[in-house]
Amino acid sequence: MKRVAHPGLVSVEDLYVHFPLHSAFMKRSRDVVRAVDGVSLGIEPGETLGLVGESGCGKTTLGWSVLKLVRPTAGRVLFDGTDLSQLTGRPLRRFRRHMQLIFQDPYGSLNPRMTVYNIVGEAMRVHGIVKSRKAQRERVASLLETVGLRSDFIYRYPHELSGGQRQRIGIARALALEPRFLVADEPLSALDVSIQAQIVNLMKDLQEKLKISMLFITHDLKMVKFLSHTIAVMYLGRIVEKAPADELFLHPLHPYTRALMEAIPVPDPLSKWQPTPLKGEIPSPIHPPTGCNFRTRCPHVFELCERADPHLLEAKAGHLVACHLVKEPEEPTS
Repeated sequence: MKRVAHPGLVSVEDLYVHFPLHSAFMKRSRDVVRAVDGVSLGIEPGETLGLVGESGCGKTTLGWSVLKLVRPTAGRVLFDGTDLSQLTGRPLRRFRRHMQLIFQDPYGSLNPRMTVYNIVGEAMRVHGIVKSRKAQRERVASLLETVGLRSDFIYRYPHELSGGQRQRIGIARALALEPRFLVADEPLSALDVSIQAQIVNLMKDLQEKLKISMLFITHDLKMVKFLSHTIAVMYLGRIVEKAPADELFLHPLHPYTRALMEAIPVPDPLSKWQPTPLKGEIPSPIHPPTGCNFRTRCPHVFELCERADPHLLEAKAGHLVACHLVKEPEEPTS
């Protein structure tokens, strides 16, 4: 297998985000939380990359570090060829309008003292996109209609809106600056199931209409398959598998990915489907296992897994996996 470069509109290169631990009795500690531990991936223009994994695996930290809301410990994030780690102040601010975030919590992410007009329109004023209150009002009303809300919502407050309506406001706010890249940080987890379907359909329609690149962070495998072109599976701070959505669901190669697929409920009361739960607990990101991070829970572990860390390599065209079980494809003979 061969190592693969990750070009694209957004390119993450060997990214690490470690948080040092501080004791109440000692000012310094050598221990760190390895939230993101050497991740590389790329997102093409107009592509939605789904990022899945168990809670605590580092998905949100990775998404926030791509936007430089969390400072990486090492590695690079390139946006359209520009290294964001080298930017500060005004140059970084110019890139901010092209990269926006949809928050997980539609309740806590909206200022309760601001109207929808100010929530959605604030960034327009900051970046000088609108020159008058009339232009801002028209732009906000247009965005509300884009996300499926009536324009008369413009002077309502967050407490007057339902959860689904608040999330639509959050999406409208993210679209206000006409970004080229969105990070959607589990935007469905705080919503009812019926509302989730409406929001994910809206996001898919907007992505196809506006051709925005998106990092869609979630733990819902069915939603990620519906919305994403490519899916990356994360475990304990690392990407263990990445492939086109259909390919990943049809031919998962990593044991962890297969376990996630087996855990998807089958809506058939007569089915004899019995999931095989993973054994053991998720290791601590402070002291991860030596060798392969997944070896303490893997049903196929062998000696090499304990001493060698598998790299993310191309098993077949477009399908990357980090596992010693996956054999290197044979070179074609001439």
